[in-house]
Amino acid sequence: MITGTTRLIGHIGFPTESFKSPMIYNPYFEREGIDAVVVPLGCRSADYPAFLKLFFGLTNVLGTLITMPHKVATLALVDEVSPTAAIAGACNAVRRDGDGRLIGDMFDGEGFVRGLRRKGRAIAGARALVVGAGGVGSAIAASLAKAGVAELGLFDHQGGIAEALGGRLSRHYPGLHVAMGTDDPAGFDIVVNATPLGMRAGDPLPVDVARIAPSAFVGEVVMTHEVTPFLAAVRARGCAFQVGTDMLFEQIPAYLEFFGLPSTTADELRTSARLV
Repeated sequence: MITGTTRLIGHIGFPTESFKSPMIYNPYFEREGIDAVVVPLGCRSADYPAFLKLFFGLTNVLGTLITMPHKVATLALVDEVSPTAAIAGACNAVRRDGDGRLIGDMFDGEGFVRGLRRKGRAIAGARALVVGAGGVGSAIAASLAKAGVAELGLFDHQGGIAEALGGRLSRHYPGLHVAMGTDDPAGFDIVVNATPLGMRAGDPLPVDVARIAPSAFVGEVVMTHEVTPFLAAVRARGCAFQVGTDMLFEQIPAYLEFFGLPSTTADELRTSARLV
């Protein structure tokens, strides 16, 4: 039930038809008696800067979830961003602080890292390879750096993207060893597919699976189906792995904390979600 006391979290993007967050957050809010609601808000790029400002002018707003195509544009529209968002070059959450300032953060990578930790994987001191240096890959790389990896390998077929990400990482984490130019997974403890490969039938695998150590942990971002061909191949090799939707569910507790709401676990969210 939405009442005059309900606080709003706007889920802003365009188009909205594929939005899943309202079907995860709102059943959780209903079950826990939290007087808040996530509302999909379709906003075109040309209208977004003015709309974001107007939305935060409302008195019953908790914050916003930001999705495509606005994640990058949001950086210039807020008053402060976290180091993770600055490295990723994008924001996917905004809240207003007590002084009225807009604070931006990025949680895609946080969801990925929380998933690894909940599965008992050591991150501090590990060697990690992220293949794909776009939006989600940049966010994962930033969160892995924050979590204390010793070495971070970056690869993207558009080499300039990986180099720019590597530069941002080095500025914020000068002690981190950043390696670029190869997608060879040999010797890495954590291997991440942050490319779209696996979304369509017939896609090649993102890396040579035979070069991944069976002891390595493999992460996937593709969510079109739970076990992608890449994950099926690493499973056959004996690797532990994380499916794409884990990243989605694991980041929601971080969002809740960011907005000052009671947090929960990914497992609890899965039990109440009404995804279709």
